[in-house]
Amino acid sequence: MFNIHAIGIDTFETSETCEAIPGLVNRQISICKRNLEVMDSVSGGALMSISECQKQFTNRRWNCSTVNPYDVFGPILDNGTREAAFVSSVTAAGVAHAVTRACSSGDLLKCGCDRTVSGSHPDGFTWSGCSDNIAYGVQFSKSFVDAREQRSRVPIDRRMMNLHNNAAGRKAIEDNMKVECKCHGVSGSCEVMFCWRSMPSFRKVGNVLKEKFDGATEVAQEKNTSPRRINLVPLNPQYKPHTPSDLVYLQNSPDFCERNLAIGSLGTQNRTCNKESKAIDGCELLCCGRGYNTKTETLVERCSCKFHWCCYVKCRECPKTVDVHTCK
Repeated sequence: MFNIHAIGIDTFETSETCEAIPGLVNRQISICKRNLEVMDSVSGGALMSISECQKQFTNRRWNCSTVNPYDVFGPILDNGTREAAFVSSVTAAGVAHAVTRACSSGDLLKCGCDRTVSGSHPDGFTWSGCSDNIAYGVQFSKSFVDAREQRSRVPIDRRMMNLHNNAAGRKAIEDNMKVECKCHGVSGSCEVMFCWRSMPSFRKVGNVLKEKFDGATEVAQEKNTSPRRINLVPLNPQYKPHTPSDLVYLQNSPDFCERNLAIGSLGTQNRTCNKESKAIDGCELLCCGRGYNTKTETLVERCSCKFHWCCYVKCRECPKTVDVHTCK
């Protein structure tokens, strides 16, 4: 896994910039130098993955926040947990998604639309328009993101875990590609239909990976195998083998209840909780049984909105008193 802050914040302008980025391994620096125009898309994809991670885990004890603003996910990446698995998958997917989008938008000279999607389809439509070149985006993500896992100091099972989850993140895009169409004909008829392949929204990708997180498989390095053929297999032999689209992890997660900077936990103290919920966002679970404080706040909301011809909406401001619950 690479340092997302390192590749996700700065703008890449010169080859020297690549060498100055902390956290990149030599192969990533080499790829960066050869693909400077692509690196802005890599930055955008990294930032998109951070935002999506925080959205998916908003109401959980670990909410994808960091203990160090200069290292986006912090020490959570040092362990082979479910959270690390999700981070690997969503960031690899974010890079693939952003690079592919840049190809389709004409922002990159190295790639464009997917020209392999052409001709007539058996369903009666014609391939046309600009199909997203997901093959290029996936390949670039694979070469750049996966290069990080060549570090010899990282245990082989952890590298295997990261590579698997990187691939699962990219596969979440490939498996959810969709066909979009436009009709052409007299008076709105659909005499001719032109279609193209497009990526799912990144929110859809995030939703898929969040489901994979919830159903992730705990694995271990298969015993009695050749060093050249290292496999990860379910820790519990009664479980069916994981598929390429599943997430895998090596060790159980901490409970994230208390602040522990060494493991990347900010704790849940002062987090807002839902008193009525029995789920993980509820005060009982989110506050880890410590209880919660309640205070009354007055919020100002827009209300009684009316549309006026032409063309604006006018609303009143209405105060609303609510109880806010925060973990002790």
